[in-house]
Amino acid sequence: MRKKIFILLVLVSVCSCEFLKTSDEGSPIARVNENYLYLDDIEDLVSEDASQEDSTLIVQNFIKRWATQQLLVDGAKLNLGEDKQVAFDRLVQQYKNDLYSKAYIQALVERSVDRKVSFEEAEIYYNNNKEVFKLNEELIKFRYIHVNENIIDFDNIKKKLKRYNSEDRKALDSISIQFKSYSLNDSIWIKLSQVIKKIPAVNSENRNQLLKKSNFVQLKDSLGVYLMQINDVLVRNDTAPLEYVKPTIDQIVINKRKLEFIRELEKDITKDAIKNKQFEIYN
Repeated sequence: MRKKIFILLVLVSVCSCEFLKTSDEGSPIARVNENYLYLDDIEDLVSEDASQEDSTLIVQNFIKRWATQQLLVDGAKLNLGEDKQVAFDRLVQQYKNDLYSKAYIQALVERSVDRKVSFEEAEIYYNNNKEVFKLNEELIKFRYIHVNENIIDFDNIKKKLKRYNSEDRKALDSISIQFKSYSLNDSIWIKLSQVIKKIPAVNSENRNQLLKKSNFVQLKDSLGVYLMQINDVLVRNDTAPLEYVKPTIDQIVINKRKLEFIRELEKDITKDAIKNKQFEIYN
């Protein structure tokens, strides 16, 4: 109510016409020929915290745009041929039908289609479509530590990172606060391009060192020393591993389910309509 009163006060300041007259549809605030703009049409136009000056400008501009559009539409109706107007009306109706039907289908899809894809289902799809999952960039599995060159026990840290048994993992994790940055999760595939962005010491001249499986790489720059152990490598045109492409496969499988659901829905809704005598085709 407070917002409506505020908008009314704004309108009083921008319009001197008798828009406060009421009708069955509410309070008109502007008219173009036989078309009326009502107070309810602009109720959400102005936020409650807007100043009167800003609100006045917003409402005034909206009314002018509305009036311009109405005048153009009325002009079109006078000047366009009847066939053209009929064609436009059909397009408008078709667009309305499409909006309603798509919204209804989407609501049914959201409610009915399972979005969980098991590993087994993803694996079946992967094995049947491996040729689709060719890499267009290099992937690596690696772990790294970025340390100050003068860090205490540098050689021992380097030794533990290379060997990396269970005790080494615990030891490195316990002193990780001393590292400038690090990543010890070497079980996931990472794009080489992301590694290059993360580690400034990697460049076009030494990047190939990261593409050698089981290679240990030590790079130095002004920021410190990067110690990297490369566990595994995949290059362009290799088949992408399942764990790397599973999110993509999940989306493909879900989309297939959606399409199948929609096909069945369209068939069933027509069958039911015929059965319930809601749909008839006259000969």
